[in-house]
Amino acid sequence: MKHPGTTNDMPRRHFVALSGALGAGALLTGTAGGAAAAPRPGPAAGDPPCCPCPTDPTPPPPGTGQAPCPPSQLQGLCGSPADTDPLWQDVQYCTQGIVPPSGQRPNCLKTEPNYVVLHGRPESQNNYLLLPSCRITGIECPFLVSPNAANYWHEAWETGRPGGDVPVRYRYTGLGVNSRSARQLNQLHLHMAGIQTSTQLRLQALEASGRVALHPSQWGDTQYQALVTGKLGSGDRTYRVLRLDSLAQNLFELLNVNVVRRFGLDMAGQTLIVVPKVTATGFTGSFYALSSDSSLPSGTNTCDHLLVYT
Repeated sequence: MKHPGTTNDMPRRHFVALSGALGAGALLTGTAGGAAAAPRPGPAAGDPPCCPCPTDPTPPPPGTGQAPCPPSQLQGLCGSPADTDPLWQDVQYCTQGIVPPSGQRPNCLKTEPNYVVLHGRPESQNNYLLLPSCRITGIECPFLVSPNAANYWHEAWETGRPGGDVPVRYRYTGLGVNSRSARQLNQLHLHMAGIQTSTQLRLQALEASGRVALHPSQWGDTQYQALVTGKLGSGDRTYRVLRLDSLAQNLFELLNVNVVRRFGLDMAGQTLIVVPKVTATGFTGSFYALSSDSSLPSGTNTCDHLLVYT
């Protein structure tokens, strides 16, 4: 299932931190690799702001307030608040009450300072989307790997877990994001959906046999790449499998540092899936993080092979 910013400059210390992570050339030119490109125009006067960037350089912990949004310098990669993407228009309705041009008002299942939760398509009790309240096109937005970005993965799990505000009604829960080429709409959306029992058991079997990385620096190592069977008819796909003890870290940053930059890949081409580890005694508190892309043998750039939406 692929369903259906801010106009203020970032404070200097945020800008320096982001420049160090991405390279000053990439930030200023609006290109992921720092290659020269024509500068993108800034926001037009009167553009609706996404969310103001606070002056405090320390981002708030998950769930404690509004995190900063991408600075205007990144609108070429992360989108402008004036864009007309349908999912972004839905977010603006939930956060600002701006009715989409279509006149169709989305069902805002949850609205928080950093994100909103909507139904996915097809609509079911195990198909939801978590979208930033900031204008962020997708996984390729460099701001996502900065320390100032909100922890959307943590928020998605806390919202979609059993007992959460919008729980996924499936035995096992999974979270996922598609690559740029695999998605149809261009506002970052984390899928909150189901995971097959066979997928959960396969990941636990891989861990028991030493085939799951236990440290992010090992994530891309060959011995931690494994075939995982997803939904019926999807076939076996290769994923890099990492176990995390929590979702406290920025998963986009972990992926960028330990897989994308390490192997000279493109962040825009990645898919990332998170599967909470659940045994016969219940949720263990840890998670499997699966990354894949078309550079892997039998790799994939979509989370749709593993997530169950209907």
